[in-house]
Amino acid sequence: MAPQLQAEYAERRKRFLGELTDGIAIVPCAPSFIRNNDVEHEYRQDSDFYYLTGFDEPESVLVLKPGHADGEYILFVRERDPEREVWDGRRAGVDGAVTKFGAEAAYPIAEFDKRLPELLSDVRRLHYRLGQDPDFDRRVVAGVQNVRRRVRTGVVAPSEIVDSAVSLHGMRLRKSSQELSAIERAGAITRSAHLRAMQMARPGRHEFEVEAEILRVFRQSGAERPAYGSIVGSGPNATILHHRRNDRLMQEGDLVLIDAGVELDYYASDVTRTFPVSGRFSAPQRELYELVLQAQLEAIDAVKPGATMVDVHDAAVAVLTDGMVKLGLIEGPCEKAIEEGRYKPYYMHKTSHWLGMDVHDVGNYFVDKRPRPLEPGMVLTVEPGIYLAEDAEVPEAYRGIGIRIEDDIAVTADGHRNLTPNIPKSPDELEALLGARTPEGQPPPREPAPA
Repeated sequence: MAPQLQAEYAERRKRFLGELTDGIAIVPCAPSFIRNNDVEHEYRQDSDFYYLTGFDEPESVLVLKPGHADGEYILFVRERDPEREVWDGRRAGVDGAVTKFGAEAAYPIAEFDKRLPELLSDVRRLHYRLGQDPDFDRRVVAGVQNVRRRVRTGVVAPSEIVDSAVSLHGMRLRKSSQELSAIERAGAITRSAHLRAMQMARPGRHEFEVEAEILRVFRQSGAERPAYGSIVGSGPNATILHHRRNDRLMQEGDLVLIDAGVELDYYASDVTRTFPVSGRFSAPQRELYELVLQAQLEAIDAVKPGATMVDVHDAAVAVLTDGMVKLGLIEGPCEKAIEEGRYKPYYMHKTSHWLGMDVHDVGNYFVDKRPRPLEPGMVLTVEPGIYLAEDAEVPEAYRGIGIRIEDDIAVTADGHRNLTPNIPKSPDELEALLGARTPEGQPPPREPAPA
């Protein structure tokens, strides 16, 4: 692990340890899941575990205990096993947990249950997320019960179990400069993928062909995986918010909505673009597209310290509702339409969510039942849309049109910064780009990995 990464993880553990005082924190890894027979699903480490360790192997547990004689940062990991490593790849092992990942003490994972009672002794507060993994919950509870049986000998047993997310997710919500850089680098790869999708999406091609090209760019650029299942929805499929089949044949006159982002170094990008498959918007498509774009730009302008996600959403809703009234999609006046939620059949989701290690990242949206004020270092999406199904009760020219435009926005000290810039989204820019597409059949260009 690079020294700067070691320092980043060490600083995170130091801050988290500062929240524990006379307590202990236990953070298990993500479990593995069988796909079929002896084949497992692709493994992806638990974000909280990785945030504190940078360790991405299964069958591991992190323990943080202030003042512990063997060290405050303890890892339980799989032992080296040459036979299994032939099949599944090299393991760090107990020694590697110390030398490569900075653990102050490391033990075989097989010893966790035996060592747990000693680790839980003489601490009053256990920081642990109950309910994530019922099997592991039972092991932790058994450890606590073991200590309780010895309280007559003078041992102190934990009397409180505190959700570790209370402090840990608050830390993850505010990104460091290194984390912001990771999201921005993921955004650069996502930009290449969206540009390539715009180049090859044409009438007569299937949605899954576009999806495959997006995934090719992701992997070719060195990223581990998509941040979520890519959405490629053409024509009426664009009105389905989480369209996943990606199996329709794109047709002349369609819009195609592509919601796709990459995960790089465990940080996500989340971008949506909508564009005409044939290269030019129809008049109704352009009217709706310009409405959504105006809503997105005004919602982005609302992102600043002290504002809330409700403010961002309200900015988008005001623009969208006013436009829907003017286009005859809903009955006005605008203020009454907002008050009564008349826009909701055609704009049914919120405008933003947190972004970070998870595409829908951790962090409370409300504090003391009030919308949480935005702070520098927070990252959110801004993604208004309009979805008019084929049977929507709107003028016929607008039916079957779905549009969403999404970027990833960091809150800065004096406002905001777009972490996914330069991905075309103005209608003129899109039509110029699509009009200059290379002929069909030309081999795809190689996109260089971002620096």
